[in-house]
Amino acid sequence: MRARPTRKAHTPMTDAASPAPGNAVDVAVIGGGLIGLGIAWRCAQRGLAVTVFDPAPGSGASWTAAGMLAPVTELRYGEQSLFALNLLSAQRYPEFVEELQSAAGMDVGYRLTGSVVAAWDAADLASLRDLAVFAKSLGHPVEVLTGRELRRESPLLSPGLPGGIIAPDDHQVNNRKLHAALRAAFSAAGGRVVTERVTAVWSPRGRVAGVVLADGTVAPAGITVLAAGAWSRQVDGVPPELMPRVRPVKGQTLRLRLPSGEVLGRVVRGTVRGSPVYLVPREDGELVVGASSEETGFGLTPRAGAVYELLRDAQSLLPIVAEAHLEDVSTSLRPGSPDNAPMIGPSRIEGLVFATGHYRNGVLLTPVTADGVADLITNGTLPIELLPFRPDRFSTHPDTHRPAEVPA
Repeated sequence: MRARPTRKAHTPMTDAASPAPGNAVDVAVIGGGLIGLGIAWRCAQRGLAVTVFDPAPGSGASWTAAGMLAPVTELRYGEQSLFALNLLSAQRYPEFVEELQSAAGMDVGYRLTGSVVAAWDAADLASLRDLAVFAKSLGHPVEVLTGRELRRESPLLSPGLPGGIIAPDDHQVNNRKLHAALRAAFSAAGGRVVTERVTAVWSPRGRVAGVVLADGTVAPAGITVLAAGAWSRQVDGVPPELMPRVRPVKGQTLRLRLPSGEVLGRVVRGTVRGSPVYLVPREDGELVVGASSEETGFGLTPRAGAVYELLRDAQSLLPIVAEAHLEDVSTSLRPGSPDNAPMIGPSRIEGLVFATGHYRNGVLLTPVTADGVADLITNGTLPIELLPFRPDRFSTHPDTHRPAEVPA
C-alpha cells in the first residue's frame, strides 16, 4: 500500500487497497462524526479493514447541527466552487440515503421540504433579490416571493414580512438519525469503532503509519484519515505548518416542541436585524432553531444570551415559537477554514489524508466527501470535483514528498 500525496491532479496512492503486512488495519479514521463515519463506511464497503477512533462518536457538530441540506440558501458571493460541490452532494443525497437506510435498517429523516428565506425589511428583500439573480447566473433559478406568496408557502410566518425567496430543492435530514445509521451500517460492513482518544499520529519512518492513543498504545494502519473536525489541529505528530488550517467556531442550537397540531412545512431562514436564524421542522413536531456563531476558542458552555437571541429572532419570524416547549440546548464547534470551504485530500505527509474544515456544510457534504476520500484511498485518484479543496491550496511550501511503502 503506497501513498503519493502530491499537487498533481489524479496522482495515485498506489496499491492503497491492498492490505499492508504487519498493519492492524488498512485505514484508521480519526473522528467519529458524520464525515469520519461516512468515509469509514465507504472504505469498509470496498473491502478494507477500517477502524474509527473517537472517545465520543457523534457528540460534536454532528449532534448539534440542524441537518439542513441547503446549497442554494447557503450560497455566498465568492464561493462558487463550494456552491458547485454543495449542489453535487445534495444531488447524491437521495441515492446515498436509500443505500444507507437499507444497510442500517433505520430511517434517517430525509425530508423534501424545500426552504424559504424570509426578508425582515425592504433592504433585506433587496439583498435576497440580488442573491436570486446571483443564483440564476450560476444556473440555479430561485423564485422571489411577495409577502402574500411567502405566507402562502409558510402560513405560520409573521404577518407583515415584505417577501422572500424560495429554494424548492434545499431540503433536510435528521443529522442525529443519520449518524446512528452510519454507525450501524459501518458496523454491519465489518468496521470497528474504538472509543479512545487519539493524541498523535504515528510516524516511525518519516511517514504516517497509524495513530497513538491516550494510554500510549500504537494502532498501526496503512492510511490514516484525519477527520476530527474543529479538533483536527489538536492531534500531535504533524508539524504545525503542515496541519489543516481549521479553527473552532462555537454554535448553539435549540430544539423546541411546537404545540400539538401546529406544523411548519418548510425550512425557514431569515436575518432579523442583522442576526441570521433558521428553523428546521421535523416530521414529529420538533423544531430545530439555530445557530449562533462565536469565535471564542474551545469553550462549550452554553451562553444564555445566545439562547435568548435565537428565541427572540425565531419568534420574530414565527410567532408560534412563543408557545413552544424548549426541550434541548446543544453547543458544539464547527471546523472553520480560511475560505469557509473544506480541506479534503492527501496531506503533505505520506500516509495521511485530511477530511476536515467543512464549517457550515458538514452534513450536506457527507456523501461527496465519503465517496471522494474512499476513491483516493482505493483507486489512488482524488475526484475532479474535490481538486479545488485539496489541503495544500493554502501552502506556500514546495512539495518535496516522494512515495513511500507502508512499513511491513
